[in-house]
Amino acid sequence: MQIIMASLTSQLRQCTIFAALFILLVVSTTSQVGASSDLQDVAMAERHEKWMARHGRVYKDSDEKERRFHIFKANVKFVEASNNVKGRSYKLSANQFADLTNEEFVATHTGYKRDSSELRRSTTPFRYENVTDLPSSMDWRQKGAVTPIKNQGDCGSCWAFSAVAATEGITQIKTGKLISLSEQELVDCDTGKYAQGCDGGLMKEAFEFIKTQGLASNANYTYKAEDSICKTNAESHPAAKIKGYETVPPNEKALLKAVANQPISVGIDADGSAFQFYSGGVFKTSDCGTDLGHGVTAVGYGSTSDGTKYWIVKNSWGTSWGEKGYIRMERDVGSAEGTCGIVKDASYPIA
Repeated sequence: MQIIMASLTSQLRQCTIFAALFILLVVSTTSQVGASSDLQDVAMAERHEKWMARHGRVYKDSDEKERRFHIFKANVKFVEASNNVKGRSYKLSANQFADLTNEEFVATHTGYKRDSSELRRSTTPFRYENVTDLPSSMDWRQKGAVTPIKNQGDCGSCWAFSAVAATEGITQIKTGKLISLSEQELVDCDTGKYAQGCDGGLMKEAFEFIKTQGLASNANYTYKAEDSICKTNAESHPAAKIKGYETVPPNEKALLKAVANQPISVGIDADGSAFQFYSGGVFKTSDCGTDLGHGVTAVGYGSTSDGTKYWIVKNSWGTSWGEKGYIRMERDVGSAEGTCGIVKDASYPIA
């Protein structure tokens, strides 16, 4: 009996030792994981501080800073995960929008709005229908018809920037003079049905206004990124005027003919996080929808060394976004609506 008891006591002691060692191992591992997580958070916090300094971001209080930090961390993880996808044709970066949720970003930095009745195609003629012998590439920037990248800020005025860029382009083509025109005049003074200042609008409404009133230069009517009182004195001395506008048939061949002849206003779907953080490369049609929500300007086209065809698109989110303010979007995708719906609503001014 004593031998049996001694054996049991020895086994119990061994079990106790093993249990203690197991607990120590679990605690140690948990501690290491926790320490690693803490170090990652510290590193991310330092990265956020540097990002804030670089972009001049200041928060109203510690609670707001903490909330923005968590958004920033989630966005950085999204960017890094996307960039690690093998074979992806474009890259993302934690740019100036990295502390905004995608919903916040879309609400403040787009602005193309239309109702269901506006989905009908215009019956305006298409003057480039019979154009042939198109160049293999076109870049209106190199031809002096594109002003430097602008920034709409926290104002849903993309529609004005898109129309103005197209108007600047055709004005230069017709007169030889590149003049930076006023988006703010459209925001303040265009009161058409589909022109609501920082609350959004349509490029066709902008063209209608410019046809009737003309448009002041940006120097005489500076952009404020907010709704303001219309300056009638600026309206009476336009720096540019157009005769009207026409729409492009909704297909890529027609859009190619149009862009070969002048910069073209286009609507696109820019709602996704990939678009928010785009930094370079050719953006693919598989990574966006076709529900139009943003107005931009197609200023050229070309192809990469591996044969991938693309549109050159001027945006209005400053030079820190994309390829110094531009994005290359896949062309000839075999889709009726084009990459991000780029062919669904394209139009151009006539000078």
